[in-house]
Amino acid sequence: MSTEDYEKIYFNQGRLNGRFRIADSGLGWKPAKTAGTTNSLADKIKPYLLPSEEISTIQWSKGCKGFELRINTKNKGIIQLDGFASDDLPNLKSEFSKRFNASIDSIPHSVRGWNWGKFNIERNEMKFSVNGIPSFEIPYKRINNTNLTSKNEIAVEFKNNDEEYQPAGDELVEMRFYVPDYVIEDEEEYDEGSEDEMDVEKEDADENAEVVDEPEKTPEVEKTAAQLFYEELKENADVGENSGDIIASFEEIFFVTPRGRYDIDIYKDSIRLRGKTYEYKLQTKQIQRIFSVPAGDESNHNIVLSIDPPLRQGQTTYPYLVLQFNANDEIQKTLSISDEDFENQYKDVLMKEYDSLAHVVISHVLKGVANKKVIVPGGYQSTYGLTCLPCAYKANQGYIYPLEKSFLFLNKPPLYIQYSDINLITISRAGESSSSSKSFDLSIVLRNNAGVYNFSNFPKEDQQSLQAHLKSKNLKVKNEDEEQKLLLKKTLNDQDDEVMGSEDDDDSDDADFDLSAAEKDNADSELSEEFDSNAEGADSDVARDSDLDDEIANDEELEDEPESELSDAENEPPKKKTKN
Repeated sequence: MSTEDYEKIYFNQGRLNGRFRIADSGLGWKPAKTAGTTNSLADKIKPYLLPSEEISTIQWSKGCKGFELRINTKNKGIIQLDGFASDDLPNLKSEFSKRFNASIDSIPHSVRGWNWGKFNIERNEMKFSVNGIPSFEIPYKRINNTNLTSKNEIAVEFKNNDEEYQPAGDELVEMRFYVPDYVIEDEEEYDEGSEDEMDVEKEDADENAEVVDEPEKTPEVEKTAAQLFYEELKENADVGENSGDIIASFEEIFFVTPRGRYDIDIYKDSIRLRGKTYEYKLQTKQIQRIFSVPAGDESNHNIVLSIDPPLRQGQTTYPYLVLQFNANDEIQKTLSISDEDFENQYKDVLMKEYDSLAHVVISHVLKGVANKKVIVPGGYQSTYGLTCLPCAYKANQGYIYPLEKSFLFLNKPPLYIQYSDINLITISRAGESSSSSKSFDLSIVLRNNAGVYNFSNFPKEDQQSLQAHLKSKNLKVKNEDEEQKLLLKKTLNDQDDEVMGSEDDDDSDDADFDLSAAEKDNADSELSEEFDSNAEGADSDVARDSDLDDEIANDEELEDEPESELSDAENEPPKKKTKN
């Protein structure tokens, strides 16, 4: 059996190229492997085979890495093969015509750059056209979820965690379309005189008149074009309620993150959250961890789902889903699974019927579907017997759970910190001399400069129990107040040693300054001579100063005499003038 091979062909816009083969039995593609890469991405991607009877139509158009061959299948969606050269078209036409009796249509693409046009809902994809020329296509299998975000706007989310799809680089995760105008659709049509019409008779006792009311028509239901487009896309893309058989459904479950009440539909491979204004869909393999912890108020219970990749709503991402239940609420639930499927797939992980607390039932169902263990609090207990401690992260008040292998902080934002990623834990403001004696702070430094988490306002009475728990997990704990006390004590001891040493030094210095008796007498005689000479000079100076003072006093007495005479004259009364 002869075959035709093409090298360096990219499958479904993936990052790896491979070999494309055409045979009489169908088509095949296999990723190319490089030497010495046993654990490379090529080993994770399985070869793809398409039987000849699945081929429906074939299109040839310009692609990202050359020319692209788009194959519409009957039951397997769209197959995209990119990387052909323009010279390959004649040979491809000959091979498909000879082997499968199929023709290849050359399709141009619009390059006007307009962002308005017309959408066509086709068998395996929706196509956006500008002036009748295709601009781009979106295969249904690439759509993960769709939502009607407003009266005229539709949001389409794309899959970004599919193992069969390996994007080459940055990936588009969401598109939004504005659909103007609206149409009017009648829910039911009523014809006059039909059997569905009802005549209502009323008798008037006074006039004996018979009154017949006209048949009431059901009011017309106004649906926007966006609503109709959304419903049709939801049905064709297989993202609605009928996408597989529901294993279990739970109504009106309260979510702290994202906030609101949602109905939970659990399928074999996916979970759908249906709210009043928004819907979410996640694959069960996105669930990385499941936590079941009592709330800090003791009246509620929380279930936390760690999601990777996170759920997305516009620019907001939700890596954690926090469900909250009343701790005493009970529920009865029978799973919608056939006996055969239950025996073959879920016998060891699920129960056919449940009758227990609500949070226990839902956590057990999620555990069985996602095949993940449920993490519960360990042996740590606070002073009041709780498994968590109240604290604050930045400006948000919440509770932190010291688990066996990690920290979990709820509620805003939820944080998960593994002990193995912690380099140092610092406890501050824990001493009696601290400014706030009723609380202390905790700082968690991660390894490899991955960041620092600062928590505050821990109850002071829980400091010893928390510190003992952390040390039991072989974590490096630093208490700043204890270190300050040790440093202060060491400093005081060093100062005492210095004081004792200085006293010994002073005694030795005094001994050096002791003089002999002869030297002391000579020194005293020299000092006395100097003192006597200075004393005589001082007496003579004092005498001269006293004589000078007497002279100044005599001068002052002479100057005071005329002043006294003038003052006596001023004191006499004026004399009267006599007339001659």
